[in-house]
Amino acid sequence: MGKPWRPPNKRRMPDEDAQILAAVRELVAEKVAPRAAEIDQRGEFPQDIRKLFAESDMLGIPIPSEYGGLGGSFLTYVRVVEEIAKACASSSLIVAVQELAMLPILIAGTVEQKSKYLPKLASGEWIAAYALTEAGSGSDAAGSMRTRAEKRGDQYILNGQKIWITNGSVADAVCVFAVTDPTKGANGISAFLVEKTFPGFQVGKIEKKMGIRGSPTVELIFDNCEVPAANLIGPEGDGFKIAMKVLDKSRPGIAAQALGIAQGALEYATKYAQERIAFGKPIGQQQGVGFMLADMKTEVEASRLLLYEAARKCDEESDDVTLWAAMCKLKCGDVAMRVTTDAVQVLGGYGYSVDYPVERMMRDAKITQIYEGTQQIQRLVISRALVGRWKG
Repeated sequence: MGKPWRPPNKRRMPDEDAQILAAVRELVAEKVAPRAAEIDQRGEFPQDIRKLFAESDMLGIPIPSEYGGLGGSFLTYVRVVEEIAKACASSSLIVAVQELAMLPILIAGTVEQKSKYLPKLASGEWIAAYALTEAGSGSDAAGSMRTRAEKRGDQYILNGQKIWITNGSVADAVCVFAVTDPTKGANGISAFLVEKTFPGFQVGKIEKKMGIRGSPTVELIFDNCEVPAANLIGPEGDGFKIAMKVLDKSRPGIAAQALGIAQGALEYATKYAQERIAFGKPIGQQQGVGFMLADMKTEVEASRLLLYEAARKCDEESDDVTLWAAMCKLKCGDVAMRVTTDAVQVLGGYGYSVDYPVERMMRDAKITQIYEGTQQIQRLVISRALVGRWKG
């Protein structure tokens, strides 16, 4: 097992991160925002945006510089996801899922694995995905996993299916979790890095979804899939532990997506309320609408403070990062759904039309309450942090 991942260099100057964010804002305004509606309507992975992000070094923000990344702080990473999601939630997942899939390598990979794969992920030469969920194994990932991995000589043979795998059909490599010892429960799960060219790797059904339509969500099938033993991430049996450590850093990424969606909807609804005239004045001057905007703004800013604190906890490797990751994901997801729904209401009939972006934002927001752990799971994590786990 490789050395544990440590936070980026603390001597990094704040103005470097500010420059990254300024460049991202400009890029999103010029290139991403004009494509957002088309990406949603066509339901296709935007390879042009992927290339744009790769050329702008946006796919390697949290990857250490020795492996070709920017070595940026986790706080900078979530702010980048937030900026993209203001315009296009599907495009923000290109950055977020790249981070999600490379985390197991950063956390538990060998030096050889890091040297082989991280530069490809940082440069955007390769896209990666993360495969944990199965048909009967969503929230209960440890107890119901059916995908198996059997050691045969110098390779593992994987058999099983994964579902709801974001970007799975466009990924060059996928982090896959499989059971290596069925007698050990969670301690019998291992993690593997599977390249799309490995024999026995197949892409199955592509889901048709309510939102994030420009991000393909697919079934992956492993039919006697041959994986070199060198692609085992961490020791056998450490897979579930690795998955849980990944969630501590992936949940804030989804919270950032949710926050960005909410901020984008708030900005559009506010502008509309300043321009739409009813009863002789802008509707934003009507108390009913003005109070709605006030509540939306307050919730967005409260969510932002919680998310940024969680991101700082990630940078500091804080002992309570699991709690903060769950809290920010819970809050930002719920706020995204509430704010986008209110934004549709502010626009009235126009809000219900595909000619305006808020209906897309509302559809996109819903998934942030579901993936990376449902809101019910977040509440379970938070409550256990407060009162412990019942062992009776």
